[in-house]
Amino acid sequence: MHHRDDTETCAEQLRTALEAHGITLPPLTVNLPTFAGAYAGSPLVSLGNCNEETARALTAVLREATGR
Repeated sequence: MHHRDDTETCAEQLRTALEAHGITLPPLTVNLPTFAGAYAGSPLVSLGNCNEETARALTAVLREATGR
């Protein structure tokens, strides 16, 4: 069983890591219906939508992290 606090901590850690690279995903939240059994497995963290500039920044950070 997953605890909401664990998932919220995960979402906050992701938010902090993205912000360290100047990336903000404002709708980054815990998807509460996934705790009600609507999703078989781990609860979901909703990343939401982002504009093209944010998507490109996120892509650049991930590529840099993998050396590509």
